[in-house]
Amino acid sequence: MSRHIVAAVQMTSTDRKSENLATAERLIRQATERGAELIALPELFNCLGQPDVISANAESIPGPTSQMMGELAAELKITLVAGSIGERTESNKICNTSLLFGPEGSQLAKYQKIHLFDIDLPGIVTFRESDFMTPGQTLAVTETNVGKLAQATCYDIRFPELFRLYAQRGAELVVTPAAFTMPTGRDHWHVLLRARAIENQMFVVAPNQFGKHGGELHSYGRSIIIDPWGTVLAQASDGEGVITAEIDLEQQVTIRSRLPCLQHRRDLDQL
Repeated sequence: MSRHIVAAVQMTSTDRKSENLATAERLIRQATERGAELIALPELFNCLGQPDVISANAESIPGPTSQMMGELAAELKITLVAGSIGERTESNKICNTSLLFGPEGSQLAKYQKIHLFDIDLPGIVTFRESDFMTPGQTLAVTETNVGKLAQATCYDIRFPELFRLYAQRGAELVVTPAAFTMPTGRDHWHVLLRARAIENQMFVVAPNQFGKHGGELHSYGRSIIIDPWGTVLAQASDGEGVITAEIDLEQQVTIRSRLPCLQHRRDLDQL
């Protein structure tokens, strides 16, 4: 079957972990009621705030949040990208970790955010993930019931080489949970995501955080689902909610055959 309903969940997560988890469950169930087979949550959906808050609420995997997400996936028989959570490590830093669960509730993949977000816009926002996070070292491409799925997280979308590697490894869609900030989101969120979809001829599902999370943190929202031609299939408005769209993997095959730019790529290191 080439056609599937996919959903992106938009949240306003805070430091109130139990409330965030209740909201995530409610919106996942809402997406399921709308026929979604694949549901994706945003970055740091279970706790988002200042670095000390994120670190204090980090969990081991498996742990309470991952167990809850696996049980939900099994109950609802969905493929679930559990956004990302702070994962405890053996060092004094955490990882920003995205988990993929199958319809039987088993964990299919784990992706730790590779590119860490350090920004300093005086008077607007300052945030340095590298101060309390350690970057991931591996890619994640997984065969699922909705296609070959790759995982990326937020700031990763500024690094096209990651998405090209995913395309070369056969990814049909990339799920990109985010807490993309308001100042950069206004100008760059849609442009970057559509570019990643167009240049790699793949579907992009990007659930984003929205609103204020404490301190200077303010996320842009506008969660989005994009097809391999760069067409926006669905986009969220302000506030919490769910967007859904039907994706057709045969459309991707057609686009790649009629405009075979991935086959035309030259090895520029040899020039």
